[in-house]
Amino acid sequence: MLQRILPERAFFLGLLFERAAARHGGVPVTLDRPLDTFPERGTDLNYVDLADIIDDLAARLWEAGVRPTERIAVYKGANFDISLTVCAAARIGAVPVPLSPALGGEIVDELLRRLDRPWLVTDADKLDGDLRGVAVSELTSGVLLAGTRAHASGRSLTDLDAAPRRPPVRLHPSQPALITHTSGTTGVSKLMVHTAQTLFHRLLPQQAIAWPVRGRERVALCMSFVHSRFFHSLGVFVNYGNPMDILVDPEPDSVGPIFTRTRPGLVETHPNNFIQWEDLVDAPGAPLASVRYYSTTFDAIHPRTIQRLLGASRRKNPLMVQLYGQSETGPISGWWYTSKSAQTTDGRCVGIPLPGFIRVRVVGSDGRPVRRGRTGHLEVRSRGRVLTYLGEDERYRGQLNGSWWRLGDMGYLNRWGMLFLTDRDIDQIDSVDSNLELEDVLLSRLDELLEVVIVASPSGEPVPVVATRRDAPLDTERWKEAVHGLPPLAEPVQVRFTDLPRTSTWKIQRVQIRRMFEEGTLPVIDRETVAG
Repeated sequence: MLQRILPERAFFLGLLFERAAARHGGVPVTLDRPLDTFPERGTDLNYVDLADIIDDLAARLWEAGVRPTERIAVYKGANFDISLTVCAAARIGAVPVPLSPALGGEIVDELLRRLDRPWLVTDADKLDGDLRGVAVSELTSGVLLAGTRAHASGRSLTDLDAAPRRPPVRLHPSQPALITHTSGTTGVSKLMVHTAQTLFHRLLPQQAIAWPVRGRERVALCMSFVHSRFFHSLGVFVNYGNPMDILVDPEPDSVGPIFTRTRPGLVETHPNNFIQWEDLVDAPGAPLASVRYYSTTFDAIHPRTIQRLLGASRRKNPLMVQLYGQSETGPISGWWYTSKSAQTTDGRCVGIPLPGFIRVRVVGSDGRPVRRGRTGHLEVRSRGRVLTYLGEDERYRGQLNGSWWRLGDMGYLNRWGMLFLTDRDIDQIDSVDSNLELEDVLLSRLDELLEVVIVASPSGEPVPVVATRRDAPLDTERWKEAVHGLPPLAEPVQVRFTDLPRTSTWKIQRVQIRRMFEEGTLPVIDRETVAG
């Protein structure tokens, strides 16, 4: 069946919705906000509409001068038309480079330099904001404006409405087809080069995992529009013909009313957004009552969050499906949790390596495999691994150990082959066996915590940086009870949840937090002020 759905060993983004529309027709797709460039289309669309929008955008890009194999960066305000523009660029054989709207101008400046004069699709707000001071005319082959507001620095796509439609251009499956960037948790993002073949090898296991959901459940996606995972989620569910909700705003107050109206059966977002969505458990209208499947990747998810979300579903036997992976490799391992198993789950367990698709091993500092149960550096083999880091091939090859790829995570495989994460290599603290495990314990003991991140002080002391629900003051007595029996920790430092530096996939930027703490620039909440 999978071979019939995916007849080619390649995933062509430019043909995704066209093929889905031909196969499934006008399957509904609901947005939480109109597209910036086509606001007149509204928020209630379908596969046919989206295929037409992509075809239209592709014609406009061609009319503007974009040609096959040319790179085209997409850096604009957060909205689903980021992904549609990527598909449109791929449709004419260009190589799209989606850049997170959360990236600062200085990082975009550096990435544009690495891309060697790409085309740039942006908007007037970015040009007046993050890109102010960036020499976009010198760094690009041309600036094209998304949205409806004009700007002197670029040519508006809305003005190219008479552009004739064109047949699609397909590059060879082994040629660069998409360039995404890493999360940037440790500095300037790296640019990763994908081909239609490597994208396919990531799509295939995800398509197999989603087989029980094919066409049957409404799917809600609230994820970074620039991450390869989002395009694969689209690929999975559009191939299967599932109705969809595509959401920009992850705030519970925004998500709740939409879920109450559309009643999705599967929802996917980032782990740290699921923590926020715990507020939906008791929300009016029971917005999570219809959810049979919760899906997440990017990071391990806290057991408390799993239990609360599954408990909010009124479906029979709801599941939390978790994938662990890396931007460079795609999905690595996976597991599922039921309401019963979630009560005893170890938050550091990220499942079993995907059989038939991925191989995982644990090695010591000498690069040699260690015994089962021993903690070491995680390495994988994957046919979905990116070709290189654009402009940083030496850095890319520095993570190779023969044919094995060093993930940068520490962990172990138990006797049954289950994979456990302990820490990132660079986040280890001598006095703590696992920062991540300690954070899980604190979150399980204190429901009021939205986030806790343990970083090392300049002297090496573990410092908990915490954020609470609605930024309520941390109860010091409850904190003392929660840390009883744990390794010695410094006094907690409280910040607002929205002030925690994050990546486009809501991952915590631990290195940035540590740096800000050392520099005294972390925006700490004054407890007395908050309490007053």
